Amino acid sequence: MVRTRHRLPSDELLCDLADLFKIFGDTTRLKIMCALLEGGMKVNDIAESLGMTQSAISHQLKTLKDANLVTGSRDGKNIVYSLSDDHVSTIIAQGFDHVTEESGEGHEGHSHQHRH
Repeated sequence: MVRTRHRLPSDELLCDLADLFKIFGDTTRLKIMCALLEGGMKVNDIAESLGMTQSAISHQLKTLKDANLVTGSRDGKNIVYSLSDDHVSTIIAQGFDHVTEESGEGHEGHSHQHRH
């Protein structure tokens, strides 16, 4: 059986992808993105829903914005944060599908407790 050799993406592209996955590797950032799946939110609303300080949320939002995963739009004195596009929610959904496929659990029933 002859196996065809697939051409690998460039090192630069692979590094960019690895950096993207590192962003998704933090549970706080994942919680923020999951909160934003429902729609735009202000920092204080995100902080309240996650039981965290606004400072901690703002720090993680900067990382998410720098990675083009979250955008902010001004609403008067406030900034409303949203997921940048459908790719972000798709990545999250695919990740949940992957980690729950063997156990048959839904998103809410995920039993593993990871600390990062």
